[in-house]
Amino acid sequence: MDRRKSIKALLVGSASAGLVIEACKTPTAKDPQAGADAFAGLDRMKEEKAAYDKVMAEGVFFTEHQMKTIIVLEDIIIPKDAVSGSASDAKVHDFIEFIVKDKPELQTPILGGLRWLDMESFKRFNISFVDASHEQQIQIVDDIAYPEIEFQDEKGAIVKKGRVKPGLEPGVAFFSKMRDLVASGFYTSEIGVKDVGYKGNVPNQWNGVPDDVLKQYGLAYTDKELKECVSFDVAK
Repeated sequence: MDRRKSIKALLVGSASAGLVIEACKTPTAKDPQAGADAFAGLDRMKEEKAAYDKVMAEGVFFTEHQMKTIIVLEDIIIPKDAVSGSASDAKVHDFIEFIVKDKPELQTPILGGLRWLDMESFKRFNISFVDASHEQQIQIVDDIAYPEIEFQDEKGAIVKKGRVKPGLEPGVAFFSKMRDLVASGFYTSEIGVKDVGYKGNVPNQWNGVPDDVLKQYGLAYTDKELKECVSFDVAK
């Protein structure tokens, strides 16, 4: 279930609005005070720091079982591969812990979805989702990860065909929301940024106008300009 390429394609070139990178770098939820100096050295407004401290002071939101379930699910969504680590390696679960406290409207959908996941697993395998085998977990995820597919009919028209089995609609809604959170958390983390290959603005060395261009316009550098202003690096 390699969804990394498709998720990356959705995120490259678009910003994850409202989701700050710092949220992915918070300490584990078990130690909410450990992030008190997260803004040290950063140019942040007092209001931002106050909002951050307020969220961190709320303590742990998810139970241990819920957090284990989130970790299993996030690594199914973005597993480790030859390029980079998994979602759990990027501490995406800490990001989700932070974001549901920062955005309370997410709490009920996520808690309800985690509960639904366990109930579905018990219904199928008589065991909780986190304790099920990987194959059993994937079986459930496959049924809720692809709510519809697109294909072209004989006339070339785009047709959408639903693949959701009756009764799985709540799971589809939950997985879609969780996939968005995991992707946002991962691709705004250090691991995720490296996975995309984004380097940002990097300093370069200008080696002057090429000789052929100078000759084309009848120009040339003076000895002083060559010595003081233009540094040629043959290696480049």
